[in-house]
Amino acid sequence: MNKREISEIKKQFKKDNNAITRICGCYVDAEKNIRTTLKEAFFALSEEEIFKYYEIFKKTLSGGIGKNLHNLEYSIRDEGEDSAHALLMKLREEKLADDETVDSFYNKVIENYDYGENYYIILIHSAYDVPGKASDNEEMFDASEEVYHHILCCICPVKLSEPGLSYNEATNLIEERPRDWWVQPPMTGFLFPAFNDRSSDIHSLLYFSKNPEELHTEFIDACLGAPSPISFRSQKEAFQEILSDTLGDSCDYTIVRQIHETLTELAEEHKEDMEPLALTKPQVRDLLEKSGVEPERLEHFDTVYKEAAGEDTSILVPAITGTGKFAVKTPDVDIKVNPDRLDLVETRFIEGRRCLVIAVENNVEVNGMPVKMWEEAQN
Repeated sequence: MNKREISEIKKQFKKDNNAITRICGCYVDAEKNIRTTLKEAFFALSEEEIFKYYEIFKKTLSGGIGKNLHNLEYSIRDEGEDSAHALLMKLREEKLADDETVDSFYNKVIENYDYGENYYIILIHSAYDVPGKASDNEEMFDASEEVYHHILCCICPVKLSEPGLSYNEATNLIEERPRDWWVQPPMTGFLFPAFNDRSSDIHSLLYFSKNPEELHTEFIDACLGAPSPISFRSQKEAFQEILSDTLGDSCDYTIVRQIHETLTELAEEHKEDMEPLALTKPQVRDLLEKSGVEPERLEHFDTVYKEAAGEDTSILVPAITGTGKFAVKTPDVDIKVNPDRLDLVETRFIEGRRCLVIAVENNVEVNGMPVKMWEEAQN
């Protein structure tokens, strides 16, 4: 799914939409015991509850694609009769109406979701009547193309509120505030099936992880049955390993700076894309060639890439560039440079020492204080 398709589904979580047919919930304590469950027609809930749930649903479809949101693809071998995929299909087809199927899913989550604290599993079934689109991309609500039946799962931590004081209106006194268990924004979730090309794709799903580095691969393997994604950090580390093993002792400042400049330019060219820019193995090789890496250094590139990232793995450009800042670090100094002004930093030998030379003009600050770094030139 791309940004536009995710946004279209998120827009369904609003007051005047009645696509959600059913909601189920399961509150699990830190010892993996089920404390209570919920099974309701969604609009049987109070208006206040509905709005709170809408916020949770939107959060489960929020974040960067490839960072917090991952498109997971099923292969034929992942879709067997007794597979996790088959259970998801059954939940969807039954519209969460069969208690036994829903309970089977809860038990599988409880068995495989490693958290160690209280949490709340939420499942909803929704039937989105997908409007057609005219040639000018305007929606035609009287020309529905299909009904997108899907389930959304949200796993939310439940934490005890902080102690404190509050005003009691009934007694007109400041008193100790009662502590209660508070359902927090989701930490994990998924949408099944995916809404690809504005249509149901039962061979893929959209996975959400609030913490990009805590993907809960055991949960993905057991409860979703799709290959686990690669985290941003792992992709960046793989790219660094490719550079290090390919360049060896020729991995100098000039080449790394050129690679970063090229990546920044690519990111700028594709910033309006609906999906994040990813580089395949041939494209990474081409990047290194254009950045000045000598041909003999690329003789073993294919082997290095396969060992570091995997033969068919693409690496997301945002995972490599991070915030976009060009960072230079030594054990004692940390410098971050605007990627548009990399010309300000040079490497030189000064009095026999390797040095980074930074050209400065006006507006120099030290610890937030404007300072003058040199005496004005004498006439």
